[in-house]
Amino acid sequence: MKPESIQKYRAFPAVDLSDRQWPDRMITHSPAWCSVDLRDGNQALPQPMSVEEKLEFFALLCRVGFKEIEIGFPSAADTEFEFCRRLIEEDLIPDDVTIQILVQTREHLIRRSFEAIDGAKRAIVHVYNSTSPLQRRVTFGDASRDDICALAIDGVKLVKELVPSVPNTEIILQYSPESFSDTELDFALACCNEVIDIWEPTPEKKMVINLPDTVQWTTPNIHADMIEWMGRYLARRDSVMISLHTHNDRGTGIAATELGLMAGADRVEGTLFGNGERTGNLDIVNVALNMNSHGIETGLDFSNLPELREVYERVTRMSVGERHPYAGELVFTAFSGSHQDAIKKGLDRRKRELQEDADLAWGVPYLTIDPQDIGRSYEAIIRINSQSGKGGVAWVLDREHGLELPKTMHPQVGKRIYDLADELGRELTIDEIRDAFYDLFANVKSPMAVTDYELVHHTVEKGMVDCTAAIVVAGVAQNIEGTGNGPINAFVKALENAGLKNFHLTDYRSHAVRGGSDANAAAYVQLSHDDGCTLWGCGIDPSIEMAGLKALVCAANLLSEKVAL
Repeated sequence: MKPESIQKYRAFPAVDLSDRQWPDRMITHSPAWCSVDLRDGNQALPQPMSVEEKLEFFALLCRVGFKEIEIGFPSAADTEFEFCRRLIEEDLIPDDVTIQILVQTREHLIRRSFEAIDGAKRAIVHVYNSTSPLQRRVTFGDASRDDICALAIDGVKLVKELVPSVPNTEIILQYSPESFSDTELDFALACCNEVIDIWEPTPEKKMVINLPDTVQWTTPNIHADMIEWMGRYLARRDSVMISLHTHNDRGTGIAATELGLMAGADRVEGTLFGNGERTGNLDIVNVALNMNSHGIETGLDFSNLPELREVYERVTRMSVGERHPYAGELVFTAFSGSHQDAIKKGLDRRKRELQEDADLAWGVPYLTIDPQDIGRSYEAIIRINSQSGKGGVAWVLDREHGLELPKTMHPQVGKRIYDLADELGRELTIDEIRDAFYDLFANVKSPMAVTDYELVHHTVEKGMVDCTAAIVVAGVAQNIEGTGNGPINAFVKALENAGLKNFHLTDYRSHAVRGGSDANAAAYVQLSHDDGCTLWGCGIDPSIEMAGLKALVCAANLLSEKVAL
């Protein structure tokens, strides 16, 4: 901002809580969770969900494991009322799920809400009224504290009066001093305690006091101070669930919630992927998976996050950002060469160590959780652009195409592949990486190619092999012969007999190509020239012997680009 603009803003006051306890606490268990996707999330959509879409989303939330779901504001619109009635009349609410409805502390809206929930097994009636000085002054025309508190008192008295009108429905009260985040603490406490005294909750039949961070005005530590302060002075604390409902105006909704839990909150409201007004509500997926990453069970199942994201994006017509924690397309992706190398080494080492310790704790550089635990595959972890390194290319060829390159081949292949990405100025797809490898390093047939071969194993001199091969060199066909202590060595001798010398075979590896239906074999041959130049070549063929010969020819061809054989 310009200096003159900054003058209009003021710092948010701190809470007088010198003996605060929350900084020394840790989150050790899960709170009660309440999804508000179908109310707070839905009301913020440019195109709200239809009844059918809300029914699909409700079923999804139940499968995830939410036991409390705010289904809407049934007194506000016919669509909301109809949705509530369909859930009840069509028996779509699981026995262990409690629906929650929101209503302002206004008589006709409360009465309409009771009509909506009649017949539900259990329902949370969530009443609220704004309490902050800004709301009292602007929205309610300089209303006094007593006027605002009276709204809460009258509303809760009516709710209590109407409970007998729905005899088959267990009613749980939830009260929110809306805009708690900028309400004077003593006034928020006074309103909440008046409501608690009227409702008379017990440890066996608790009520909910929801303390919404309706608009984020300050840092998460002050929010935690406010929650701890309220927890100290609320009446009948053992009979009250303190609930958090944070928004994300300052980008700290998750931090505010986590510190609020450390400050003593019992319950959390939020949405999948943080949908909601302005910058959104708390992202429950994020907070729950943060807990999972510390070994805390949450009761919520996000093991198939891609499916949840698909349903969410389809019915809300919103999108999950590429860098969105856990769910974003790129959050488990490394482009940096050093990161790729560390991830590959970490996963390879973990695979080995798990053979000795099945309970080994997760620990892979740059990956806070195992992507497979939330339905993400390893295929997107390492992606290749001009910033990538040798290890990343080898990872993709191994994991995606079943090619286990020898480690000393990685630098040779990695440089050529990321030079290609640099030339194109973009990321390479996994198929482009495979195609580039095949073009540059596998079965290279120029200037030399092997077209046929025959191997005869000695019956008397065991281990010795005679090799007869047909090759083409610079367009000229010729037959060569040689004898060696194995197929590859015999072929080398045949090449030497034909005058192709000055190189030495220094390494050979082979394996079956994984994941393909052609059952190909891959072979890798390293050749060194007398002048010290060393290069690898790869051969791929259904025959393991032919794959080895092709690898040797390929390496010789690549070496010929560097030196004259």
